[in-house]
Amino acid sequence: MGQDTGRADWREWSGLALLALPTALLGLDVTALYLVLPSLAGELGASAAQTLWIMDAYGFFIAGFLITMGTLGDRIGRRRLLMVGIAAFGAVSAFAAFAPDAAWLIVARALLGIAGATLMPSTLSLISNMFRDARQRAVAIGVWATMFAIGMAAGPVVGGALAAGLWWGAVFLLAVPIALVVLAVAPTLLPEYRSARTARLDPLSVGLSLTAILPVTYAIKQATEGFGADVLIAALLGVGSGIAFARRQLRLREPLLDLRLFANRAFSAALAVLLIGLVGVGGVMILVTQYLQLVEGQSPMTAGLWMGPPALAMLVAAIGAPLLARRFSPGAVMAATLALSLLGYALLAVAGAGSAPSVIAGFAFVYLGLGAIAALGTDIVVSAAPAERSGSAAALSETVQELGVAAGVALLGSLTTAIYRAMAEAPPGVPPAAAATATDSLSGALSVAHQLPAGAVEQAKAAFTTGLNVSALAAGLAIALCALAAFSTLRHLHPIGADTVEADSALSTHGRDDGGRGPRG
Repeated sequence: MGQDTGRADWREWSGLALLALPTALLGLDVTALYLVLPSLAGELGASAAQTLWIMDAYGFFIAGFLITMGTLGDRIGRRRLLMVGIAAFGAVSAFAAFAPDAAWLIVARALLGIAGATLMPSTLSLISNMFRDARQRAVAIGVWATMFAIGMAAGPVVGGALAAGLWWGAVFLLAVPIALVVLAVAPTLLPEYRSARTARLDPLSVGLSLTAILPVTYAIKQATEGFGADVLIAALLGVGSGIAFARRQLRLREPLLDLRLFANRAFSAALAVLLIGLVGVGGVMILVTQYLQLVEGQSPMTAGLWMGPPALAMLVAAIGAPLLARRFSPGAVMAATLALSLLGYALLAVAGAGSAPSVIAGFAFVYLGLGAIAALGTDIVVSAAPAERSGSAAALSETVQELGVAAGVALLGSLTTAIYRAMAEAPPGVPPAAAATATDSLSGALSVAHQLPAGAVEQAKAAFTTGLNVSALAAGLAIALCALAAFSTLRHLHPIGADTVEADSALSTHGRDDGGRGPRG
């Protein structure tokens, strides 16, 4: 870091490039199994329930352990946590590649989630510590957010290519060379940061956080199949544990999560914007991928390639929004970008079958809004916390986003399914079993297409597309409210770096012997 200016130099930017590797890897692991899951399940003999858990265990355990790992990084050192986490991620990935059966692969995916929970807050908090200049930090966080999105977009393509050229386990082996590079280079490029506080983690707080987040995440995910007893019990357990967790944090001198952070208006408002924004984006994202594959008949790999333009739009927003926020209030930039993303929701709300270009254009606008709130919202959250709490703040930001995506998938997925089932009609003369399958979901209708009369599949596609339209409209209304909330609660924030520029200007004018003519930091 420049000794005179406090601005990042080549070492910090090189460190950011290194941190981009595990960040992209985390995103890639979310979607890499989309294409290889059928062959993987067949080879391992996985049941339908096991197949679902192979997909969900990763994100499930990431969400559960983020807060604990973020605070752990504050205590033991963020670089140290990163290196331990990436070593574990690489080792478990190697085991997952050669898992002998579905049960062991589920265990491996759960362990990958726990290891992943160490990487997300440690990378983000390290960026916050490395980039002290507010303007540079905002851009760096934008790069961080974009790399995760690029990893998610590339997942199906990379996974499909590796599975086709080698075997399904090759998808997991990608983590091994990345882990080795990070372990070799991190001690040179990444400085160590830890809190001056040396108190140990409170075991009861850790347990309560897990029993709050894991059951709630489970309930949200299972709600797409209906609100059964298991969903209600999980939700009640999670809420009860959450209340007990909050009460304990308020009593501890060194809490696992410092709830006093929520007294900061910008901190709380930014978290709310991230939550609502990710509900809309998360729900629409899964529906768009289903549209491309089920309505347009594209392979997962082709659908992944179609996601390139939205990923590029997010890159533009994640880098461009912090630059705009140097001249305007970050709250105003977030609100304006979210308002612009409403064009995307509008395009999705009127799309029909055969409208893939329009759907992708709409989703690109949606991702434009995501890029802005991911970069600026995360920067507001992390910068509002004291330096010794940046890992905890980063973890809370990531937890909110994970829950937002899960809630969006559950809410908009359930809405789309309800509309589909209301519109789908069993054609006369179709066997009862086939009729029940066809009216349950579009994927079911496609699986029994050979038993359906002409035109029935097109009607099923139209029913699903109508569900997408209504869900996009509902998400758009939520995003419109989110834009208003961002403007009303965050417009008071100064442009990024404005305080630093004013301080430098004062120092240049009054604190130099050269009469203010010297170069400014």
